[in-house]
Amino acid sequence: MPVQNPLFPVFIKLETLRVLLVGGGNVGLEKLAAILRSSPATAVTVVSLTFLPALRALAARHPAVRLHVGPYADTFLEGADLVFCATDDPALHRRVVAAAHALRLLVNVADTPPLCDFYLSSVVQKGALKVAVSTNGQSPTVAKRLRAVLEQALPDELDDVLQKMPAIRKQLAGDFAAKVKALDAVTAGLAGGPGYVAPATRRWRALAVGALLATGVLAAARWGPQAPKPTDEPPAAS
Repeated sequence: MPVQNPLFPVFIKLETLRVLLVGGGNVGLEKLAAILRSSPATAVTVVSLTFLPALRALAARHPAVRLHVGPYADTFLEGADLVFCATDDPALHRRVVAAAHALRLLVNVADTPPLCDFYLSSVVQKGALKVAVSTNGQSPTVAKRLRAVLEQALPDELDDVLQKMPAIRKQLAGDFAAKVKALDAVTAGLAGGPGYVAPATRRWRALAVGALLATGVLAAARWGPQAPKPTDEPPAAS
């Protein structure tokens, strides 16, 4: 039987939390960039003996990021809500995880799924729409490939649709079931179904079709079937 993915997907308001990131090298830069790409105002404390220039430059563009030059100490966990380990020192990672778990903190450890309480997903973003892809830590490469496929498949116009949905929702009448049906009709085109037609447009089309049918019936009743009129023109040459 294939292994299922038991992870529970959530979207966290990270900008309301405090993050501790241990590591200032390439992996630390990757983690910090991922955090700030989704939640640019997040308060992040980064602890490392050294920092890449690119990481320093990224931190300089985000006032809520603080860099602490020096060794890690368990006291950095005080006040943290989430912890990221991103060094090349497995022993340090195990120490951080043990201390964090003692404080009931969740930890993400780079490239070590068994030590992780949560994983970072590959993310596709189109304005307000955000889609996260998880392989349960089995293959980040596959997750990145799927992200690329979704980025191509999802049109940029989706954000325009999402921006209009609150206004559309406010205008819908009826009970919850009626609103769900109406919203399904509005968004049917996104799934390849028939596009939404406004009620006013639907009424106008019905009146127009009715008028055309009535005109046809009256014309048929007035003129009836008619024989072709004779003509004095000579028959056309074959």
